Amino acid sequence: QVQLVESGGGLVQAGGSLRLSCATSGRTFSSYAVGWFRQFRGREREFVAAISGSGHITYYADSVKGRFTISRDNAKNTVYLQMNSLKPEDTAVYYCAEDRSGLGLQVSEHEYDYWGQGAQVTVSS
Repeated sequence: QVQLVESGGGLVQAGGSLRLSCATSGRTFSSYAVGWFRQFRGREREFVAAISGSGHITYYADSVKGRFTISRDNAKNTVYLQMNSLKPEDTAVYYCAEDRSGLGLQVSEHEYDYWGQGAQVTVSS
């Protein structure tokens, strides 16, 4: 069973930065795309960013483009989400997920197979 564990969430003031990490126990980690999603209170999860298995291809939601950067270190079985210029509207629970379909970067949460437990990010104004 693949396990993904997020870390790095917390409380930050508007304009600040946080880096989320997603560590996995999967032995073939570098073969699969990983996405970050977030869930606002009372709403469905929304796509944030995704990265290919090699790390060469990335894709972002318009709402975070230019502020967030997704990257990965396959030697450490870890994907990162660097979040800069944070806004109060970025406050949410952030999840990482692994997609084993091999069909390219997906924006729908239904295409992802394994999920982490989530990390709370709170941005104060």
